[in-house]
Amino acid sequence: MQAIAARTGLVDQEKEDKVVRAKLEQGWLPGTRLVERLRHTNSTQGEEFSRTVKVGTGLARVELEEATPPEVFASLWPLTEGKRVRKRRYTVHDEGLTWEVDEFLDRNLVLAEVELPHAGLKPELPDWLAAAVVREVTGDAAYVNLNLAK
Repeated sequence: MQAIAARTGLVDQEKEDKVVRAKLEQGWLPGTRLVERLRHTNSTQGEEFSRTVKVGTGLARVELEEATPPEVFASLWPLTEGKRVRKRRYTVHDEGLTWEVDEFLDRNLVLAEVELPHAGLKPELPDWLAAAVVREVTGDAAYVNLNLAK
């Protein structure tokens, strides 16, 4: 995953038919060795609830995710207080890659990430994104969602 800090408004420049919008709430359960994320996604495709554990750091990580019933999510969500983020996600398919642009709702921050088919790939920024980039933040722990959570 490559991450980039960007200015707001960049996705509005993209064609509507290429953009999928969703509102996400994420929270992390207490833990030190095993950190589990809860996510509620609300989009035109409906509501989804999931639990995720990520292992590793950097570009190549293992991610284990499963859907969870809304009742389980509701019972665990209070445990995430103080470790949450709320954001609007724009998913853009461009040139064979899927870009996820997250606009955080509690601060002036926009992050763009792209899933890479392999860690060695260095994708070129699409025109719609390049003009809005402030700086590269891949590998900067300060921009990991868990560390942004409050």
